[in-house]
Amino acid sequence: VYELRFLDLRTGEELPDRIPRTAGGCAWADDRTVFYTIKDHTLRSYKVFRHVLGTDAADDVEVYHERDEAYSCDVYRSRSDRYVIIDTESTLTSEYWLLPTDEPLGEFRVFLPREEGHEHSIYHHPGGFYILTNWQARNFRLMACGEDDSNDRSKWLEVVPHREDVRLEDVDLFRDHLVLSERREGLTHIRIRRLSDGKEHEIGFKDPAYVTWTGTNPEWDTHELRYGYTSFTTPQSVYLHDMNAGTDTLLKQQEVLGDFDAGNYTSERTWATAPDGTRVPISVVHRRDVALDGKAPLLLYGYGSYGISMEPTFSIARLSLLDRGFVFALAHIRGGEDLGRAWYEEGRMEHKMNTFTDFIACGEHLIKERYADPDRLMCMGGSAGGLLVGAVLNLRPGLWRAAVAEVPFVDVVTTMLDDSIPLTTGEFDEWGDPKEKEAYFRMLSYSPYDNVHDVSYPALLVTTGFHDSQVQYWEPAKWVARLRDHQQGDAPIVLHTNMEAGHGGASGRFERLKEIALDFAFLIGEARN
Repeated sequence: VYELRFLDLRTGEELPDRIPRTAGGCAWADDRTVFYTIKDHTLRSYKVFRHVLGTDAADDVEVYHERDEAYSCDVYRSRSDRYVIIDTESTLTSEYWLLPTDEPLGEFRVFLPREEGHEHSIYHHPGGFYILTNWQARNFRLMACGEDDSNDRSKWLEVVPHREDVRLEDVDLFRDHLVLSERREGLTHIRIRRLSDGKEHEIGFKDPAYVTWTGTNPEWDTHELRYGYTSFTTPQSVYLHDMNAGTDTLLKQQEVLGDFDAGNYTSERTWATAPDGTRVPISVVHRRDVALDGKAPLLLYGYGSYGISMEPTFSIARLSLLDRGFVFALAHIRGGEDLGRAWYEEGRMEHKMNTFTDFIACGEHLIKERYADPDRLMCMGGSAGGLLVGAVLNLRPGLWRAAVAEVPFVDVVTTMLDDSIPLTTGEFDEWGDPKEKEAYFRMLSYSPYDNVHDVSYPALLVTTGFHDSQVQYWEPAKWVARLRDHQQGDAPIVLHTNMEAGHGGASGRFERLKEIALDFAFLIGEARN
């Protein structure tokens, strides 16, 4: 929860206006009128207010109220500076409301009434809008409409068609250029189109596994695109791309202290085969002097939920593992959108078990292809990735030497039955509503807490934060208690509670590094035992 304060940039004077208990962030209409959101008791952003500088915040006007508990809202200003836009979304549905910035006291109008399952994003351009939409396009397509035609989809025109093998993820719109962020075979590509003649070019990247994204580009009238790039072996970098000339300039790269040499490390991609025959990509990194002879300890990381793709990013902390001879692998399992929208759909709701069997298949593949010592294969995940860890430990406890589950969502049924807990109602599209019989038993079949049994579990470190509002501390705590009751082996099951932290872990750089050190020390110790 944040308090908004205001500074006059011309004089440096702080204005007397104070707006308490906001969700943080705001959107300006003109130089006197600002819009902001507030949260309810479940931390859902649900109301938008208008504040006029110089007036009492107690008199601010409510301009939007999201009454559906499955939705949360935000407010922002279009890059064209023409509109203030309210964005309200559930997991699988979105809706937008518009207000011209030159009418700050006016009424918002809906861009297109919400339709369950219709996800879209809008981008204003003089004379109309571009719409990134999944309407009749599972992997999304780009369409355009006139300023007053948003409510009539028969008047929308296709700009970029739907493709079964390419997920259109994001759009950046400038006065003269259209920038498309597309995911193909798990990797993001940036394609740039000149609006005047449709001429295109793509930014090239050299690493076999990498991630790129368009950065903060607030300017509308510019030919320069700021984008980020990183890989397992390339520190996070920011580039400036000239969209006219097609050239790149490195602006900044993350500094790595010590004797780091990217040439000492190598990355690659390999593909596992799931039980149903689906090929699952895995990104791998290790030191060049580590022989892939089946004798190296390997840490396999995964998530597999909410359509969130796992990206092969650079990590300074991870060097500590790599320099000790570890191989690190990232499993791009179903439930994310690594290979498109279908990849997500095949890893949620009634298909959730695919997430877990994909991950197990990745572990087995890494052993078979001699990336990993079969006696030193370890796994790790956080939040919904902690659910993944808990599920695969129940399904294949003997496959893993050790595991780390960070702030794990492990008591699925109980949590989803309690709609007073933050996020629960918004999660029904992901897991199902356990008040429905079929969904209840489906969730019960994989919920880690409900499937603990008498078996020899591997060494396990479970971390939680006492102030975690998303996965309350008692959830991993009671899971650990049940695991200890059923543990048939001698491997330790450790619970670490940070009494000062929330869902994101410790705040502050050094406190966060201490948490990472705890995770790594646990894994290194198990690799040596």
